[in-house]
Amino acid sequence: MAWAFDLTTQSTVASAYATSKVTSAPFDRKVVVAAQDDAAAFIATGGQWRGARLESALDYLRHTQPKLSASDLELAQAILVQ
Repeated sequence: MAWAFDLTTQSTVASAYATSKVTSAPFDRKVVVAAQDDAAAFIATGGQWRGARLESALDYLRHTQPKLSASDLELAQAILVQ
């Protein structure tokens, strides 16, 4: 039970961290907002559908935030809540 709680907590913390890193700069915001529909489709299909705008946003975030260790799913969730 404690292990499950740790995984849930870890996922929540990682998601919150990713959300905070999905940025506030104007250009960054445009890239992220443009990817919201793709992020929703990615999440809904369990990662099977990857749109060009989501791929662009993920690539951009990984290059501008090299220490960010969030998964694609965590980043897609963070993009979706922006």
